[in-house]
Amino acid sequence: MSLIPKDFNQKLVREITIILIIKIVLLLTIKHIWFDTPTIPKNFDSQVAEHIAGSPSQIQETR
Repeated sequence: MSLIPKDFNQKLVREITIILIIKIVLLLTIKHIWFDTPTIPKNFDSQVAEHIAGSPSQIQETR
């Protein structure tokens, strides 16, 4: 014997399902509008290497 009627459970499940569908549609719309193409620059590898290593120095290491 349940204290919550089945009709209430069905309404709750329906509302939660509708809310989740609306959220998914909104997230996919936002993703399509703002994140449709990647923003990788043309000389990505060389820019990253310069950023990590710093500016190339004139002094060479010897072994």
